[in-house]
Amino acid sequence: MAISSRLPAPCYLLMATLMLLIIQAQSITRHYDFNVQMANVTRLCASKSIVTVNGEYPGPTLVAREGDRVLVRVTNHVAHNRGTLWWHAHISWLRATVYGAIVILPKLGVPYPFVAPHKEIPVLFGEWWRADTEALVSQALRTGGAPNISDAFTINGLPGPLYNCCAKDTFKLKVEPGKIYLLRLINAALNDELFFSVANHTLTIVEVDAVYVKPFTVKTLIISPARPPTCSSQPSRSIPRLTSTCPPRHTPSSGLARSTTPPSPASSSTTTPTPPPSQASTRTCHSSSRLCRGSTTRAWSPTSPPSSGASPHRSTRRPCQGPTNTTQLAAAINNISLVLPSTALLQSHFTGKSRGVYGSNFPVMPLSQFNYTGVSPNNRNVATGTKLLVLPFNATVELVMQDTSILGIESHPLHLHGFNFFVVGQRFGNYDPVNDPMRFNLVDPVERNTVNVPAGGWVAIRFLADNPVVWFMHCHLEVHTTWGLRMAWLVLDGSLPNQKLLPPPSDLPKC
Repeated sequence: MAISSRLPAPCYLLMATLMLLIIQAQSITRHYDFNVQMANVTRLCASKSIVTVNGEYPGPTLVAREGDRVLVRVTNHVAHNRGTLWWHAHISWLRATVYGAIVILPKLGVPYPFVAPHKEIPVLFGEWWRADTEALVSQALRTGGAPNISDAFTINGLPGPLYNCCAKDTFKLKVEPGKIYLLRLINAALNDELFFSVANHTLTIVEVDAVYVKPFTVKTLIISPARPPTCSSQPSRSIPRLTSTCPPRHTPSSGLARSTTPPSPASSSTTTPTPPPSQASTRTCHSSSRLCRGSTTRAWSPTSPPSSGASPHRSTRRPCQGPTNTTQLAAAINNISLVLPSTALLQSHFTGKSRGVYGSNFPVMPLSQFNYTGVSPNNRNVATGTKLLVLPFNATVELVMQDTSILGIESHPLHLHGFNFFVVGQRFGNYDPVNDPMRFNLVDPVERNTVNVPAGGWVAIRFLADNPVVWFMHCHLEVHTTWGLRMAWLVLDGSLPNQKLLPPPSDLPKC
């Protein structure tokens, strides 16, 4: 997310013309059709009808080269128009089955900044419920309690041999010893962070959130929802097992990487390989975060003090010792649990009809400060509302996100739509505004669109608000988003024509 300089109009137009000629010679337009339709799928020895794209679960992979134009035509064939697919559904819990991978390849002739792999494989982790997920959400919201957990985890839609009657429903990958394989890992699970490992092998992380990083090696990797890392692995002559391990209340999912060369007697083993950690230890969870650095050296810091800063923290709505007739579980940012309006925020902003839809007074600091990671306060009430945080165009923003101990500390994968940001700091405990900024990494911070707020800790990010529109930010644990751990940023128009929000297409259907 580089800060681009503005050129005089004649030079800018000339450069745009030259670039267009070059791009046309190298790029193509790729067309995809998404048909949203119901399909019967059998998992865990039972069939059910689910919403799919093109009848596939997981959905089809979008492949394009850098610079290509991608056109996706979406046709809805289900009874209810419940969401926009990009590239997972974003309404309720529909993305439990409506998701797929996007692969953007380098431009032709441009190599990877690491050893070229023999083969690239998307590996998508998901969750499977025997019941209808929409019914689960409705029941949880009605009772005020937590929804039921999933019945299985999946790898590329398959539960694996550790679940009953699922031996044939196992993801299998043929590999050649000595070859390097690029695994594009995507955690599409709704409510869990997952560990991943290849038994008896190491993983070299080369990319996170579609941004190259300085390669580093781990044996076990934690993957948060919506944070897709890419790693390479070189199979030995032993038979590797792909394993995804989840919180202790679940059975892990596993797959097999089948060697095309018979293993030698010395490397052949009938023992079960050691799985990843069964519980999320602090060391395992955050070792990869400490090792991850941006692939290029570039000092980036606001050229002036941020025009808007905030320290969101997780809270609860109403007393939450447990759901009763008058209380329910909830989550909040700066004590505001976001209520989605019946009118689209972007539509209200563009038409200038925000009255009664949203307010522009989202608090940029916690309303009440306390020891966020200490004893939980007695007052656990939060407010509900639809409030936006307004930013002027091109504002430089430093955002500190702090976890709290209310109802217990927990990690939160926060996803910001519309922007990439730089992760400049991340530690445990309470954020210290005096001393912690001196430890910020302004040399090679990693660039992301999703970042983990560590359990009992904080994370600091910086971004440039140069994309005028209303942008959603939310926890990518679906249950937390359902409870209200979400907010929206309104970036105002700039002064130049190319700094303004474009009008909707003339053929856009009316809501």
